[in-house]
Amino acid sequence: MEPRNNVTYFVLLGLTQNPKEQKVLFVLFLLFYVLTVVGNMLIVVTVTFSKTLGSPMYFFLASLSFMDAIYSSVISPKLISDLFFGENTISFKFCTTQLFTEHFFGGSEVFLLLMMAYDRYVAICKPLHYLVIMRQWVCVVLLVVSWVGGFLHSVIQLSTIYGLPFCGPNVIDHFICDMYPLLKLICTDTYVIGLLVVANGGLICTVVFLLLLISYGVILHAVKKLSQEGRQKALQTCGSHITVVFFFFVPCIFMYARPTKTFPIDKSLSVFYTVITPMLNPLIYTLRNSEMTNAMKKLWRRNVISCGK
Repeated sequence: MEPRNNVTYFVLLGLTQNPKEQKVLFVLFLLFYVLTVVGNMLIVVTVTFSKTLGSPMYFFLASLSFMDAIYSSVISPKLISDLFFGENTISFKFCTTQLFTEHFFGGSEVFLLLMMAYDRYVAICKPLHYLVIMRQWVCVVLLVVSWVGGFLHSVIQLSTIYGLPFCGPNVIDHFICDMYPLLKLICTDTYVIGLLVVANGGLICTVVFLLLLISYGVILHAVKKLSQEGRQKALQTCGSHITVVFFFFVPCIFMYARPTKTFPIDKSLSVFYTVITPMLNPLIYTLRNSEMTNAMKKLWRRNVISCGK
């Protein structure tokens, strides 16, 4: 069913209207995007081809990196193109497609971070049963659950606004199509719809964040019982996870666990969790993980030697 509206495209105001600032931001975001894709795909390739990274933790890490690379690719290319060409229009269909895909991958990442916390809980609190509990098929099921959770979240988000009348204006004060800016353009009462959006987005972020805090609290309490070496290794991996969780969830909760109003800071926060966080994740995980950095070095040396022959 086609949505009942007179709007066939939207105008994205973007981050700035200043041409000089747009050129600077174009270079900056192009660099960020390249680093994001290269960094995340490097982790995926390293985990896939390294014989030393066969544990479930690295399976989930590679999955997270793959999600980050795709998630960034949903948003950054359009942003970079608009900054370079100054063409800030987006068709209605492309807008809804972007809305669906960004919430699909963002929602999947929310649930995947919860699965990663469960993996660390089993590894640290039940080390003798770790490989029995976290068997390969269990890891695959947990990953599929993450994807399904993200898909359902995204379908619900899109279905709440699809079919509602957009009568004009068609100007979105943002650089992407997102729920709250779009709700401002709907020419009907959006109070109930706004509650559904908050319940679907904000409630999920808040509940998962609280579950993550509880799980890492239990893990950090259990770390005390480990040896000095085991404690240090556990704190390294959990420290990386906790850092990523805070970077992702704090802006997410502020953006969606509130009444459906827009604020000037929204665009800056959106840049942080849609552009900056996916770029930082590979650095956070690799710099604090000696196994990962050693595996990357070995893989690099192996490729250089094979190319030299």
